[in-house]
Amino acid sequence: MRRLGLYLLLGIGLVVFAYPFVWMGIATFTPEAEIPELTLLPSRWTLDHYRLVFERLPVWRGLLNSLVVALAVTASVLVFTSMAAYALAKLHWSGRETVFSIILFTMMVPFLLLLIPLYTLVVRLGWTDSLLGLIVPFMMNATGVLILRQSFLTIPRDLIDAARIDGCGELRILFTIIWPLSVPALVTVGLLTFIGSWNEVLWPIIVVREVQWMTLPQLVALFAVGGGAEGQLGPQLAAAFLLALPIVLAYLFFQRYFIQSFATGGLKG
Repeated sequence: MRRLGLYLLLGIGLVVFAYPFVWMGIATFTPEAEIPELTLLPSRWTLDHYRLVFERLPVWRGLLNSLVVALAVTASVLVFTSMAAYALAKLHWSGRETVFSIILFTMMVPFLLLLIPLYTLVVRLGWTDSLLGLIVPFMMNATGVLILRQSFLTIPRDLIDAARIDGCGELRILFTIIWPLSVPALVTVGLLTFIGSWNEVLWPIIVVREVQWMTLPQLVALFAVGGGAEGQLGPQLAAAFLLALPIVLAYLFFQRYFIQSFATGGLKG
């Protein structure tokens, strides 16, 4: 009976959490007049909302831009943050703790305070209306350094010393020994970075003005508030559903590593 009550409580939580997402998915196929009724069984199924979205928005171009930006940012963050985390976790050098404290301090600085200096730099470098302006400012991530450093601290130092005796350099140790032993932490950093880059709207709106370089979140935001949806809720939900689908698929594919990292990667040192 105790387990039955636990399962019942979990089932109620699942319904409360999942219902808005299920309703949104079904509402994208529901006639506009029936959407305010919050029904899960429409009188008929329609693709009119998706047709309007694909007619008004360059969805495939925005999807391609978003994938290029998100994947490039994720790859660069994994490489650079793992190098910084390795130096902070396994190398002894003067000022290491001070540098780590500065990195932690940057996590408390609101991104809004960096908008003006970042935008000024991007304009001076001529990266406006280009994907470089969306990628380069986010190629490093303090949160990723923290997560990876804590994961690297759990790896025995004897293993690294043995690799050094065998003639391995620091980069080879990092990418051939440390990385395979830190897959959950790497997946966690990669997934968080990908989601953050994919969902970013404010920065693309500031930097990009040409439609051909706009990301999908930017296009969806302009579609919803710029009159492209003609005030209809269905097309807005359809556009939002298309935007959320890659994130949901990515999480479902990597959720095992994501949960494992948070379950076993407690903060140490």
